Amino acid sequence: MTGEYPEEITMPTWLVIIIVIAAILVAGAAVWFVIEGRRRRRLRETFGPEYDRAVKEHESPREAERELSSRVKRHSDLDIRPLPATTKDRYAQEWALIQEQFVDRPSGAVVEADRVLVSLMAERGYPTEGYDQQLADLSVRHANALRHYRAGHDTLVRHQESEMSTEDMREAMKHYREVFEDLLTDAGEGAESHGKQATGDRGNGTARRGSDH
Repeated sequence: MTGEYPEEITMPTWLVIIIVIAAILVAGAAVWFVIEGRRRRRLRETFGPEYDRAVKEHESPREAERELSSRVKRHSDLDIRPLPATTKDRYAQEWALIQEQFVDRPSGAVVEADRVLVSLMAERGYPTEGYDQQLADLSVRHANALRHYRAGHDTLVRHQESEMSTEDMREAMKHYREVFEDLLTDAGEGAESHGKQATGDRGNGTARRGSDH
């Protein structure tokens, strides 16, 4: 066998092509999973508890993520603007009067609180064509305040159908105040602001003037 070499084994061309295609598909799938993972993480960070809520409301996480992504796109087209100090002071004073009104007219104060919130949204640049759309638009930058907005609004709606107690009205006012302060100071910037307290003019005592009633 001296001087003899084994025959060189070569793969069929078709097999080489299949291996190359398989490698490309595997690499592409890996890249896709990385991109999807980053997108999902970004949505979770932006929407916080709203992400989980959206998943529960839709048939699949992917459908929920499409809906949340559409909210982000719509929000990017809005002209959201901070409030000048004079406007903040005006709203803070108006809110203080509403809280004082609660003593004699609890339900009327809650109605006024709801009205002022909608007015404040419009002042910031948010469309106010409907409650559901308000929730969707606010969820991009004020996700952590939405549970308060829902709770306050639900109490108001139930009160219109069947009179609620003064204590229910008091809780609604507390929820509305959380949303008010979040919008007034722009403390909400998605879920990354979770746990932060609104600052801004609160240090002057304007946003929490008066008791919680």
